[in-house]
Amino acid sequence: MSKYFGTDGFRGEANVDLTVEHAFKIGRFLGYYFEKDRQCKVVIGKDTRLSSYMFECALTAGLTSSGADVYLMHVTTTPSVSYIARTEDFDCGIMISASHNAFHDNGIKLLNSNGEKMEEEVIAEVEKYLDGIIEEPPYATGEDIGRVIDHSAGRNRYIGYVISLATHSYKGMRIGLDCANGSTWAIAKSVFDALGAETYVIGNNPTGTNINMECGSTHMEALQRLVREKHLDIGFAFDGDADRCLAVNNRGEVVNGDAILYVCGKHMKERGSLENNTVVTTVMSNFGLYKAFDACGIAYEKTAVGDKYVYENMRQNGHMLGGEQSGHIIFSKYATTGDGLITAIKVMQVMLDRKLSLAELTEDLEIYPQVLKNVKVTDKDGTLNDLDVKKAVEDVTAELGDNGRILLRKSGTEPVLRVMVEAPSHELCEQKVDAVIDVMRSKGLLIAVK
Repeated sequence: MSKYFGTDGFRGEANVDLTVEHAFKIGRFLGYYFEKDRQCKVVIGKDTRLSSYMFECALTAGLTSSGADVYLMHVTTTPSVSYIARTEDFDCGIMISASHNAFHDNGIKLLNSNGEKMEEEVIAEVEKYLDGIIEEPPYATGEDIGRVIDHSAGRNRYIGYVISLATHSYKGMRIGLDCANGSTWAIAKSVFDALGAETYVIGNNPTGTNINMECGSTHMEALQRLVREKHLDIGFAFDGDADRCLAVNNRGEVVNGDAILYVCGKHMKERGSLENNTVVTTVMSNFGLYKAFDACGIAYEKTAVGDKYVYENMRQNGHMLGGEQSGHIIFSKYATTGDGLITAIKVMQVMLDRKLSLAELTEDLEIYPQVLKNVKVTDKDGTLNDLDVKKAVEDVTAELGDNGRILLRKSGTEPVLRVMVEAPSHELCEQKVDAVIDVMRSKGLLIAVK
């Protein structure tokens, strides 16, 4: 586990956990690290947080002081930075965003020249520099000092790319968009308007402090109300940096990432475009999704939680579709990261190809009730390996059989285990989760249920 960078960048409260000095030093090191036989080129995007402008300036100062040229895409999405990094010969891309977090948090996401999450060996070098283990790089002087270039054209090129992926006109479709007061506030509507939709937009008035506030993919109620009140055909909600997308069907019901994987995976299989006949999920995908995949003959893989791990599996094995419940959906033919706008375009393609509503497309998918409890324990590995705890988990597995599952996994940052059960009823889930926690309690392994 990295000290500063997690699975989705260096994230924390702005100027508390993640400071301007951190940003400056990250820029200093990357500008030096990627300086080869030519001037280093780095593209930067940001979301609408108050602190994103501050971090953009700090990163830019660090990069240019090490001799790198910096191209600013301004307020844009994470997938757009990924797209531009891999298509315009950049050494790396940087996105300033804390994704779905509240405005007081921020993050620095590093992308390689292929638009993928930065390699761990590079992250390790950055962290060594942050900790003072690596000596200071030389400052650029004279003509070697880097330049800053406005690159809003890159954002426009990405918008054109997304529009080009649509296979149908959206004329006659009434579509709601929740932009989370984030990166898509000036992008999403232009995409759907260009495709002919009648669009209704909320969460498109960023103030710097209202990103993800009671809107976006983590607060679906506002979009549900919009779809019901305006009698819309569908709604799409993005998170702060638009690498996630969840939907609301014409009945006003939330359609999560698992359901999107089912709809798109089944359609791709029927059209012969699901390479390897496999969808990549994480261990947190719902049991009902796997039952539905079994019923339609689609294989699946399970990775650790995090779209980083989903994409690594897809890249290594040549799979075309993968994602998470949260709405990180990756179509590897078109992107190297989760992309909320592309996900929305692909869902629309299935609806228009099949001439069915999203509600109709998910009728065969039964999402099982789920209960997840976080328990603070004395020793994560010791508790996981305790014989009585393992026996309790085995007993629950046997009792649920083909009608549910139990999962124990440890937090990467806290002394916490996550106990999750999926079963035909909420009451049964609660009963089985509590049965395992009771064993932990009786063995003196439990500190608290959080």
